[in-house]
Amino acid sequence: MPEGPEIRRAADRIAAILQDQIIETVWFGLPTLKPFEKRLTGAKLIEVETHGKAMLNHFDNGLSIYSHNQLYGRWYCLDKNEMPDTSRQLRLRLETASKTALLFSASDIAVLTKAGLKTHPLLSRLGPDILSSSLDGEAIVKRLLGKRFRNRQLATLLTDQSFLAGLGNYLRCEILFTASLHPRIKPSQCTDMQLERLADAIVKLPRQSYETGGITNQLTLAEQLISEGSSFESARFKVFRREGLLCYRCGTKIIKIISGSQGCFLCPECQHG
Repeated sequence: MPEGPEIRRAADRIAAILQDQIIETVWFGLPTLKPFEKRLTGAKLIEVETHGKAMLNHFDNGLSIYSHNQLYGRWYCLDKNEMPDTSRQLRLRLETASKTALLFSASDIAVLTKAGLKTHPLLSRLGPDILSSSLDGEAIVKRLLGKRFRNRQLATLLTDQSFLAGLGNYLRCEILFTASLHPRIKPSQCTDMQLERLADAIVKLPRQSYETGGITNQLTLAEQLISEGSSFESARFKVFRREGLLCYRCGTKIIKIISGSQGCFLCPECQHG
């Protein structure tokens, strides 16, 4: 599933071609949304916003298109009348006189009023956005130690969107390794120093991933690995999807445990708990 950084980068691409433009065609692939096509066609797209893994396209007539990519959704930004080579199902098309943004495979799409944005079942329960410029380490530590979250295992807490919006499986694995914390530790069991390391990783890694297109590994190491012939995918992570490979820090083999029905990758030496 795309996480906060990937959705923000998709929003940037859409904003670059559609924001402040009249949308000449709005087409929905979901029958329940067909009545909104006429109401949105001809409106101006005034903002492309993200909150965690959710995207909101705001129009000047007071309506907004909410979308969540879920596991398989993907945005394409192309010239008008172009179509990508994909077998995915088209769910949404936003088109100007020259450009088009296409959302494939996602089924969690809605058209919302300003009031509807506040009561939407997902949006209304989201925690702070991990890419928000106002989110800092102090605020995260305070949230970690709050009554609602302090006794939750970090493995499940870090993917709970009501804690922080935008974290998913790859980010939780990379954050926990960077902070040298075992996934089953709880905030209430952490020292002040461990909480500070954790909060620092939560602030920095999502922003680095957003800026670099998905790299959470040390940038110099990732660049070195790629220069030596590694693929981008094999060089971008510290532990995620590296089961059986050696830890870059200590040389121990990375393992995978199941937590929250997902594979959580870790170094048993660096994160012995």
